[in-house]
Amino acid sequence: MMTVPIIIDFEASGFGQGSYPIEVGFSGRHGEGWCSLIRPENDWTHWDLEAAKIHNIAREILVERGNTAQFVAEQLNFFLGGRTVYTDGWGQDYVWMARLFDAAGIVPKFKLTDLFEIIEDEQMPLWQSTKEQITKELCVARHRASSDARVLQLTWLRTYDETRKQTA
Repeated sequence: MMTVPIIIDFEASGFGQGSYPIEVGFSGRHGEGWCSLIRPENDWTHWDLEAAKIHNIAREILVERGNTAQFVAEQLNFFLGGRTVYTDGWGQDYVWMARLFDAAGIVPKFKLTDLFEIIEDEQMPLWQSTKEQITKELCVARHRASSDARVLQLTWLRTYDETRKQTA
């Protein structure tokens, strides 16, 4: 029997070279969430206005209210240490996680894995419509790390359960 996956999501300053994490959030096995804004390091200067429109977080807010890379990395290790954590954007999220932990000078104590490794073929036809329905049910109006992680987790759960009903 599959256990409920822990889902993590990163928001970033943009895409590609020079981008960095600005927010990270996860949804734990029991639906408990954690989220933090990340204060940019002095050499983190890339800022994409199109990305900012999507996550709607001003750089000034990050500077004023964000936690240090070290604090955020330590918290992630505290909560997620020894676990496998899934993301739907592994290629980008892995880079942003590495940038965060490099800035903190510590090593992640959890394994970041592609969510699509645990999505079965039978779940895929249900995925997008289920994700849209859950987004509506939760009244998710903003594109933020912890709410995105929760939507993905509930989408996985609901599609997994639905495929089990079909084969029972």
